[in-house]
Amino acid sequence: MTGHNRCQVAIAGAGPVGTVMATLLAQEGISVIVLETGADCAQDLRASTFHPPTLEMLDRIGITRMLLDRGLKAPVFHWRDRASGEVIAFDLSEIADVTRYPFRIQCEQYHLSRALAEGLAQLPHADIRFNSRLLTFRQDEAGVDLWVETMTGVETIRADYLIGADGANSIVRKWLGIEFDGFTYPERFLTLSTEVELADYLPNLAYVNYVSDPAEWLVLLRVPSLWRVLVPVNGDVDETTLRSDANKNAIFDRITGDGASVETRHRTLYRVHQRVAKSFREGRVMLIGDSAHLNNPLGGFGMNSGIHDAFNLFDKLAPAITGNTSAESGLALFDRQRRTVTHTFTQTQTRQNMEFIRGNQDNAHEARRRAMLDILADDDKRRAYMLRQAMFESLDLAAQIA
Repeated sequence: MTGHNRCQVAIAGAGPVGTVMATLLAQEGISVIVLETGADCAQDLRASTFHPPTLEMLDRIGITRMLLDRGLKAPVFHWRDRASGEVIAFDLSEIADVTRYPFRIQCEQYHLSRALAEGLAQLPHADIRFNSRLLTFRQDEAGVDLWVETMTGVETIRADYLIGADGANSIVRKWLGIEFDGFTYPERFLTLSTEVELADYLPNLAYVNYVSDPAEWLVLLRVPSLWRVLVPVNGDVDETTLRSDANKNAIFDRITGDGASVETRHRTLYRVHQRVAKSFREGRVMLIGDSAHLNNPLGGFGMNSGIHDAFNLFDKLAPAITGNTSAESGLALFDRQRRTVTHTFTQTQTRQNMEFIRGNQDNAHEARRRAMLDILADDDKRRAYMLRQAMFESLDLAAQIA
């Protein structure tokens, strides 16, 4: 479906969250237009972990098989102490009784958005438009008017509903005037990716490793073709220095002993935020994914919680569009459930993960280490911890909110 400037739902943003939302709607026979500023789905290298409940959800739109085929199965994740070499290992196969996917899948997020974008192009009710930037919108009792900048001019679209899945700098959130409360970490995060096999240098490496250290903590993640190394860097130092060969060499000197010989595929620098929108909806306009909430990447919750937003919103919006339920009560419930979960689960958990990995040589770090060992040694605590890290607890929490 192309060329029509009338749809039931318009979506700003063709990342993983926007394309999941669009696919859910279009497969249900609901007409959807997706607006993406870029020329294609951005090759964002940040998110690469798919948690078990997310894989179950994505089965509903028929895309999990692709992720299983493309990605790496990672049932085990490690908390490691860099100085002592101590490893605290958790194995998700222990929760195989609650999920048919008792593992994380390590696969870059753009594989998902690109596959879904290709699928949307084949669906009769979907229209995905690249090089199309949402400028502004105005809502009334019956719908939303959008003004969209394209290569050739400014077009208007009339939609029944608008969904902002347009990321941290969401134009939808900004026009709604919704506050984005929280803070930005003083350090920036540098991600380096390399084809060098780090397991040759670090014994007993899992595919997912959180390495605690007061001087320089690390996250070491394996994706199918690369190792990705995430390190904190001084936020005041200029970008050229941080992305330089000298800095890359120094970081890998500390990992492999010979940083100069390590070639990198990517060097990405970004600021990290903990923020939550004051509201996830206003009238006929909703926010999902990074437009509604941001958190540090420790635990891999960001993209997953955005996909959980999309499924929750779809389950409320589709019946409203097809005339089976009141839109108001369903959308208000979406806002309550997802905003509460973001505050009580995602923000809290990612901040705790950050505190643990920073590992200042103080009593607090030692207390956290002992607490983690206590969890590991106790069957009930270990199970509860893994259900929390695998995001089942957050979904149970949402379901309890009426």
